[in-house]
Formats: sequence, C-alpha cells, structure tokens
Amino acid sequence: MKLKKLLLRYFPPGIILEYTHGQNEMHKFKCIDLLQLSLATDTQDMAETIIAKESLLKEKQKSQVILLLQKLQEKMKCDDIADDFYLFKILRAHVLPLTNCAFNKNGDKFITGSYDRTCKVWDTITGNEFLSLEGHKNVVYAIAFNKPYGDKIITGSFDKTCKLWDANTGENLHTFHGHDGEIVCVSFDPNSKSVITGSMDNTSRLYDVETGHCLHTLIGHTGEVVSVDFDTGGDLFVTGSFDHTMRLWDVRTGKTVHTFRGHRGEISCTQFNFSSNQCVSGSIDHTCKLWDVRKGHCVKTLGGHDDEILDIQFNRNGSLVATASADGTSRIYDTNTGQCKYSMVGHDGEISQVCFNSRGTRLLTAGIDKTARLWNVSTGECMQVLEGHSDEIFSCAFNYEGDAVITGAKDNTCRIWKC
Repeated sequence: MKLKKLLLRYFPPGIILEYTHGQNEMHKFKCIDLLQLSLATDTQDMAETIIAKESLLKEKQKSQVILLLQKLQEKMKCDDIADDFYLFKILRAHVLPLTNCAFNKNGDKFITGSYDRTCKVWDTITGNEFLSLEGHKNVVYAIAFNKPYGDKIITGSFDKTCKLWDANTGENLHTFHGHDGEIVCVSFDPNSKSVITGSMDNTSRLYDVETGHCLHTLIGHTGEVVSVDFDTGGDLFVTGSFDHTMRLWDVRTGKTVHTFRGHRGEISCTQFNFSSNQCVSGSIDHTCKLWDVRKGHCVKTLGGHDDEILDIQFNRNGSLVATASADGTSRIYDTNTGQCKYSMVGHDGEISQVCFNSRGTRLLTAGIDKTARLWNVSTGECMQVLEGHSDEIFSCAFNYEGDAVITGAKDNTCRIWKC
C-alpha cells in the first residue's frame, strides 16, 4: 500500500487517506474520523496519536497532519452562520402536493417528489428546474440522492416500484420490481452500490445499483416497513416497522442480526449515528430509544413527549438526538445521559420533520402551522421563523454548508431560503 494524498472532510471532521493497493495499484480511500476534535485539542498530540495508530502514515507526514487538523479547527471558528435566512425563490414545483425534498451532498441541486407522479431536479443557485423524472404510475413518495456522489437518484412510489435515475441526464437506469405494496422509504448505501426499500407489504428489498437485480428480500416484520437506514460503512442497515420493532440486517447475507424490541407502538423513524455503534428509533408510543448496535439492547429511553414521535436525527458526532413530535414540540437529548437538554416550544401543532445543519449548531423544524423554525442548538432558543407557505410544511432540509434551506409544503410549492 502506498499513500498518495491526504484530503479533508469538514462535516463531520475527518482526514481521508487516498492510497494505492496491489499490483494494479487500485486507488482506495480510508477515513480517519475525528469526532472528538475541538478548538481546545492539542493538534500535535492528536497528530502523534493518529500516526501511531495508522500504518499508512509515517513520521514525515506529521507536519501535514498537524496542518490539516489546524484547518479543521479554523473551520470550527466560523462554524455558525450568523445571518438570518431570506426567501430566495418560490418554486411552483408541482401541480399536486409535494411529498418530500432532499439536497445532494454539494447542495447545488435538490429534488422534490409529488402526488403528481413525478420527481423534479432543481438548480439551487438559480431556482430553475433542471430535470423532470417521469414514469411512475402513482405517487412518488420516497426520494434520495446517492451521497456523496450525487450522480444518481432513487424514487419509491405507491405504484409498488422503485426507479433509479441518472441525476445528470434524467435517464431511467433501472426499475426495481418485486414489492406487493406501496414503497414508502428508500436509501442508498454510502458506497452507492445498493439500494434498500421499505414497503407497506411488510418487507424490505436490497437491490444492486449496477445490475438492477434484487439481492435480498428481507422477511421478518409483521407490519409495514416505514423507515430504513444504512450504517456509515454500508455493511448493516436497520428497518423500522409498524410491528413495534426495529431490525438490524447484514447486507452481505440478508439475515437479521438483531431484533430490537421494547416500543409499545408503531415505529415511525430510525437512524444510525455516524460511528454506527448506536441507532435510534422513534415511535407513536411517545418515546425514542437508543440501541447498542453490537449487543442489540436498549441503552436509553428518551421520554418527555406527550404525543407520537414523527422524526428523529442525530447530530454530526452522535452526542445529541433531536426529535419532532405531534405534541408541537421538538426536543434535544444528550445521548450520553439520556437527559433532555432543551424542549423547543413555538409551533402551533405537530412538527413533521427535524434536521441539524452539518455543523450541528442549528436545528430546523417543519410544522403543520405553515412555518419552519430555526433553533440555536446551544441554547434551545428560536432564532428565526420562516413564514410564507399557505399550507402545512412537511419537509425541510439544510444544504451541506448550512447557508441554504428548502421547505416543501402542501400548497404545492417549494421555497429556497438563503443567508
């Protein structure tokens, strides 16, 4: 193995090693996660620790590693964007209500799904429509880019199929068949080699991106599968179901590794933390649960909400979990203690979605009160209310840099907000 280049990853902080391996000198990448890096970190000590643990790095690279660590710290100094967001553009996106919206990794494009059976690709900078992906015979409900590459899009539909698209040309690369019920959740693995789908037929399916073949049909749930998520390495994924359980699956074998039991109601959302040693589930039983991925048991139950949990998200290093609830509040929990740090009150009615910016300094919530709200993660205070939609907002997202937001609503519009 021969080291070729050192690259930076800002969110979450890390150093990526590009190296060649074998007689054919195949290019490979290895990431060193630096989730504990802070402004107070001694970069020389950390560089020495990294070099001691990583065989690809030698003493001669020490100064370069220190420089990269210092660059990451400099990025942290200007971590938060202080300016308010302003309405940049209103997109009359679809003829029928939207179902979801999502950015690509760079944030220069985003996608919207709709009841009008299409998915549209938009240019964030200009607000212009870039592509219209047509071919589904029913509602396009679940959509996703293959991050970090952004060259493919997956759409899951109530027509019981999933379609893979070229994000640059709009070509339909594959149509994945096999489900007997509506597809309500989709996800690419981090390496963009496979796609997982969840369906109202109580199953999930794993498809090969290159060939379009179904690799595994995941049978075991006795209720609808409404949430799926891959771990950071792409070796495992979780499924959340209306049968009150979450299951951990092995990508290679298609077998269940653990069945997580403990919720007293349907599971609505699931997610891995970045380290993939924990996952979280949200339920209509008003609670979230933190699970140990390796051991398969619950380590914390996060209570306090008075109604069902509709969405959850870890921050970039997994130290916090944010929730969105039908009780009209969002909460931020400390994953180490299980304690609620802040309960954020302000929405008039249920909150449908919640998301951290990449830096982990702001939280964005979308509500049925026709507003989205930005919250300070350090204080729990509302920083700004994004108003203007004429119907409930059900989807929202930050771009990678955190200087743009999209909101999708039942008024058939998508709004781009910038700062």
